[in-house]
Amino acid sequence: MKTRLVQTSFLVPIAALMGSSTATMEKERPNILFIAVDDLRPELGCYGNEYVISPNIDRLARSGMVFSNAYCQSAVCNPSRASLMTGLRPDSLKVWDLKTEMRSVAPAVMTLPQYLIQQGYFTTTVGKIFHNIFPDSLSWSEPEMHIKGFPFDPDAVYFSDENLALMEKRKRQAIANGNEKKFIDKLGVWYLKAKVTECVDAPDNAYYDGAQTDYAVEKLKELKKGKKPFFFAIGYYRPHLPFNAPKKYWDLYDRTKIPMATNPYLPANMPSMAISNNQEVKGYIDCRTLPTALNGALSEDTARLLKHGYYASVSYTDAQVGRLLDALEKEGLTKNTIIVLWGDHGWKLGEHRSWAKMTNFEIDTHAPLIISVPGMKTKGKSTHKLVEFVDIYPSLCELAGLPVPHGLAGKSTVPLLNNPEASWKPAAYSQYLREGGWRGPDGITYMGYTVRTEQFRYVEWYNWDTHELAAKELYDHRTDHEENSNIAVDSAFAGQVTDMAGQLRKGFKLK
Repeated sequence: MKTRLVQTSFLVPIAALMGSSTATMEKERPNILFIAVDDLRPELGCYGNEYVISPNIDRLARSGMVFSNAYCQSAVCNPSRASLMTGLRPDSLKVWDLKTEMRSVAPAVMTLPQYLIQQGYFTTTVGKIFHNIFPDSLSWSEPEMHIKGFPFDPDAVYFSDENLALMEKRKRQAIANGNEKKFIDKLGVWYLKAKVTECVDAPDNAYYDGAQTDYAVEKLKELKKGKKPFFFAIGYYRPHLPFNAPKKYWDLYDRTKIPMATNPYLPANMPSMAISNNQEVKGYIDCRTLPTALNGALSEDTARLLKHGYYASVSYTDAQVGRLLDALEKEGLTKNTIIVLWGDHGWKLGEHRSWAKMTNFEIDTHAPLIISVPGMKTKGKSTHKLVEFVDIYPSLCELAGLPVPHGLAGKSTVPLLNNPEASWKPAAYSQYLREGGWRGPDGITYMGYTVRTEQFRYVEWYNWDTHELAAKELYDHRTDHEENSNIAVDSAFAGQVTDMAGQLRKGFKLK
């Protein structure tokens, strides 16, 4: 396949502007700094939020383009990341949940960094890019880096004596009960988590994200000297739970003045499987007795604590992104490095009486995406077009002047990087499998499919075992951007339901 070039446009693949020999082309292809942020919802200054303190991500946005309507393919870590890194949808990969290892169901799949290796890149990583319990050695030119002194699951790092004592107590109790395996099994390490927040006067590198940024800054010096272009993936754990961040980031916010969710109630006419059960938050020792969304709301004090912790964690991660940008400039790499920053899905902060992700609502599927390309004339602009995370893989291929592999589900965003108002796809598609401990009150496993157009979000829920259609949802974003009223049950909108159902079945290839 020939390398795709942008016709009659100012943004052409960077490598196409370089020398013509193969060796020169390989050396002069753009580097790629690939920044993933766990559980980061698009609540940043560059997305119009004036309260969140995110000067460094905002700085990146000024040098690139903000995709204001970018959507993940599943609002939970493992399937979202597997989909993004392969350019394939969850149904194609058969990765729908947190426990399925990608290579176990798709052993021959070609990931983005794996493809870049074939095209002459040196790829390396630190932090959470794929789901942290499923590293993918085939994607990297060297073994994945894990910072010494931190546990296997470094999002559960605590620094205070109180939390360390709680973790040790839980471990002793589990061993006494004969459950020691849960504490050494990679899938069970979350049982060691203590409180849902931590605020201590500690340096940034007391937690993993600060420590891995120390490493990343030094790694950029090494990569600069390499003979190949690099793809450097850095995956931040905050603002994933627990909300543990140095005190100076908590001090940026006055908890009493933090704006709370404007819709702390369940959507009207909502089917029960549509809402999350707050299970992720309830896994922490001080949140065990919190109600599920169906059963009640959190107290205002608890809600403010959680939102304060989330914002502190966002600002902590933002500071680490700033250090990366500074290091890139210091090493003289800015002029030939594409920077991509993305959050793997959204996160509820009291909306719909809910906390965490794991639904098909807008607040879960909508996620931040910023792409900065050296020399782009649209820097500082945003596009409202509907973009999907499966579009990132082909975008980076085209920007690097590489052939776009056949069979990817997405579409290169280069036309939008050229012109934010360019003609574009009409819809974005996401899905979520409600199974295991995340099932609803009826105990049934459901798959929810959703399609988002400029005006509507439509959802269909299917019984996973019988494949029967169980429920429908329709939200009109022109009148209800918070998705507070399901109008699929209203006969006045029967025509819209039929139209959206057709788009959903076509997009997901459902019968």
